[in-house]
Amino acid sequence: MIKNKPILLVEDDMIDAMTVKRALKELNVINPVHSVENGEEALEYLYDNSKENPGIILLDLNMPRMNGIEFLKIAKNDDSLKHIPVVVLTTSLEEMDRIDTFNLGIAGYMVKPVDYKQFVDVIKAIKLYWSLSELP
Repeated sequence: MIKNKPILLVEDDMIDAMTVKRALKELNVINPVHSVENGEEALEYLYDNSKENPGIILLDLNMPRMNGIEFLKIAKNDDSLKHIPVVVLTTSLEEMDRIDTFNLGIAGYMVKPVDYKQFVDVIKAIKLYWSLSELP
């Protein structure tokens, strides 16, 4: 990914979080991964001045306390956070979720496949895109 900047994984499902981390490791991604379980915890992480801003946020949508769309409404309206690329990584096939999240400024929308090999392929696509992207 981007110059060893941290990856912020916002995912409430422990198995999905472990799967993302396993896929990243399998793809030799050496960036540190910081996991939080909902949008509130993600904002706490992002507003903590002792932590480096992530190079990318991998965001689930369906979470307790503050879901992904609620998180995006805050983060993408904050000048200090809106530049951080967000890729939605979710099980939601809802067209409105795709429309709403793209309208809020996400960089990509990936549906989590059930099959692990396909899951690794999704993470590989994210890795490739972000490895080649030129960010400000």
